[in-house]
Amino acid sequence: MSAKERKLSRLGSCKVVAVAGGSGGGGLGSPAARGHRSAAAAGPQRRLFAALFAFLCAGVVVIGGVHVIGASFRPVLRTAWPSGTLNAISSDAGAQQAGGSADTVLPSVQIRHAVGFPDRVLLILKDGSSLPAPERVECLYSPANSSELRRRALLAVSSPDGSSLVHCPAEPSGVDVSLSLSLSPPVVPLHWDRLVYTALVDSRDNSTVVFAKGMNLRPGRLGVASRYQCVFGRDLSKPKYLRMSTDANRNGDTDDKPMLVSIRTKGQRDSTLPSIAEPEPLPRYKRHRRQKAHSMCVCTMLRNQARFLREWIIYHSHIGVERWFIYDNNSDDDIEQVLNTMDPSRYNVTRHLWPWMKSQEAGFAHCALRARESCEWVGFIDVDEFLHFPGNQTLADILQNYLNRPRIGELRTACHSFGPSGRIKIPKKGVTTGYTCRLSAPERHKSIVRPDALNPSLINVVHHFHLKEGVRYVNIGQGVMLINHYKYQVWEVFKDKFSGRVATYVADWKDEENVGSRDRAPGLGTKPVEPEDWPSRFCEVYDTGLKDFVHKAFTDPDTGSLPW
Repeated sequence: MSAKERKLSRLGSCKVVAVAGGSGGGGLGSPAARGHRSAAAAGPQRRLFAALFAFLCAGVVVIGGVHVIGASFRPVLRTAWPSGTLNAISSDAGAQQAGGSADTVLPSVQIRHAVGFPDRVLLILKDGSSLPAPERVECLYSPANSSELRRRALLAVSSPDGSSLVHCPAEPSGVDVSLSLSLSPPVVPLHWDRLVYTALVDSRDNSTVVFAKGMNLRPGRLGVASRYQCVFGRDLSKPKYLRMSTDANRNGDTDDKPMLVSIRTKGQRDSTLPSIAEPEPLPRYKRHRRQKAHSMCVCTMLRNQARFLREWIIYHSHIGVERWFIYDNNSDDDIEQVLNTMDPSRYNVTRHLWPWMKSQEAGFAHCALRARESCEWVGFIDVDEFLHFPGNQTLADILQNYLNRPRIGELRTACHSFGPSGRIKIPKKGVTTGYTCRLSAPERHKSIVRPDALNPSLINVVHHFHLKEGVRYVNIGQGVMLINHYKYQVWEVFKDKFSGRVATYVADWKDEENVGSRDRAPGLGTKPVEPEDWPSRFCEVYDTGLKDFVHKAFTDPDTGSLPW
């Protein structure tokens, strides 16, 4: 039994972070079952099997997709290998048939789970799968009694934590997903809006925090806990409750299916949500720790904001931010390459793949838990938002003022929204110096919170959390600290940002709902057409305070350039 399963067998309770609003269409099937191979083979038998297997694999590649097809489309992820690879496979097979040996390893990508979204099918790969370059990955759709369809993958991405994802174009619902040259059986994509998609093991109270869609909870309200039950098991169609992971091994269940956790709703319509959530441990709780590693951290969720990241990270490092948690919501703009240019000895940045739709609030709750053991304070701000200090106090001064006031759990600061400031092209020297005209009144606030002060429900709305009983927030004066929010940038940037919103209750701008919301562009409507007067909109007050600070603090005296 693995260390993770031993930990699961001791779990005492479960918490649910459910993003309300997704009724879901019902998940189809159970999570992917992963094939198991016995390693017991001796001498000649092993060589004979290896030769036969290599021969069959070569045959599959040449034949190109001869497999059993059901009544629906079956997208297949395939690596488009060059002919040299096929020759190597054939040579290897011949060598083994002749009694020789070869070290050739066949390329292998195995799907662990598949999730269907409105615009794509997300393939979550098994740990250890080799991720091919995106240009070598094809999604194959093989309808019954029809020719094979091929489409290039939209995105293939991996992160330092070992997770790898492949995004395929969407096809008709009910598709099966399988792999060529793999023992993985076909996988039925689960519905994104009725799914338990991730879970964290919390050593502080011996519980598992479960993140789910499709529970139909009211926004910002606690559900009735007694209606729900956590279930753990390898096959959730036959739920195994707490401690059943040890029973599975005792009964000879030694396959490599992952241990999953889900939510069972009790009552007349008893049901268990489909799940792909394998509980992952949070950083261990240090009960006698005197001081955390970082005074100030930042969590953000982004999509295709790579070109602004260097400015945002370098600036906030200068004012006192020590740690960044970046939740990447399906970026395809070379964000990894940009982050690789940041010196890790100066900038402590981690990128976490977060492919889930309409789940910003859940992502922030997830991040708050991950940051809790290492960060005294965590700011929840976007990449187009910059903390600014108009007066004489610094970020360190403000945080120090509340160091010995544990009943203050949240610092709220006003946001000033800046407009295009007369520009029609992206400013070359960055947003902090390029946009200088804003609306006169702040639109809303953002928060810096103590993770230890958050309510156990982890409920958060518009970047601020519910706090523990007896803990309160304070409003920081605009003369002390505020946020410059470069919300309405040049049209090229604005239209990309607002075409797909990650917040649960914020509609995409082309959706005919909540048209008057402050999260939409006032007066823009729902048509992605640039108004003639866009460059001059949202301009009521010229404000060069942050621009002046940036020039003074960052400009190279010899070249006049900025570090980003």
